[in-house]
Amino acid sequence: MSGLTASFDALMDSARHTIVRVDGHVLHVTLNRPRMLNALHPPAHFELAAIFDAFAADPDLWIAVIRGAGERGFCTGTDLKVRAKLGRDEYPPSGFGGLARRFDLDKPLIAAVNGVALGGGLEIALACDIIIAAEHARFGFPEPKVGLAAMGGGVHRLVRQAPDKVAMGLLLTGRQITAREALAYGLVNEVVPGAELDCAVDRWAEEMLACAPLALRATKQIARRNLDFPTLDEAIAAEYPAAKAMLESEDAMEGPRAFAEKRTPRWKGG
Repeated sequence: MSGLTASFDALMDSARHTIVRVDGHVLHVTLNRPRMLNALHPPAHFELAAIFDAFAADPDLWIAVIRGAGERGFCTGTDLKVRAKLGRDEYPPSGFGGLARRFDLDKPLIAAVNGVALGGGLEIALACDIIIAAEHARFGFPEPKVGLAAMGGGVHRLVRQAPDKVAMGLLLTGRQITAREALAYGLVNEVVPGAELDCAVDRWAEEMLACAPLALRATKQIARRNLDFPTLDEAIAAEYPAAKAMLESEDAMEGPRAFAEKRTPRWKGG
């Protein structure tokens, strides 16, 4: 592992609102405020921002998994008691949970939704690339019921990731949907019994780890940024830095070589 990965030792020692664990090339981040169903307040946001800054900078960390502590809540959004006391929200530049406004992270993110994902919690999940949900999970944006709106990215992402009438129905009522409904609407990738959630997440992570990490980063960058162009031909003709890094990497040679030699590739991430 790189020297940068060692920086997570300091993060783990100083973490007060999260649990941070590194398993090989995978970073596991657990929101650790279970008594509040993992609702987040300003110190938690800034702690998460530092964690994902370190993740983005470390070449030996290829995938991150985000989950909530306990079995009832992934994250119920903003800790409203703290917000009422402060009279305002305080977020790092990368937004709610250090992720909602982070648009330059090309490494894959998996949300392991182990309970309710509401408000900012759903914003965190929608900011991830893969969502695996326990059967008892529920999703929604209840902000209008407390005089607010999902302005941290929730409104914007939901209308892009769900059918229009589904998105507007959720946004304009504040109602919650089940994990099975979210699966039917294409908002999650898989729904499993709660006891099988960790195994399902590990299975998805293992499938990703079988791929070259720079190839995954290039794929994510192209998939996300190509929507910035008005026409398909402009999107295809555009330059993507992660794709250039992929093509110039040792792994771009290792993949074809391993195929020709009928063996499993040995990815280096460079």
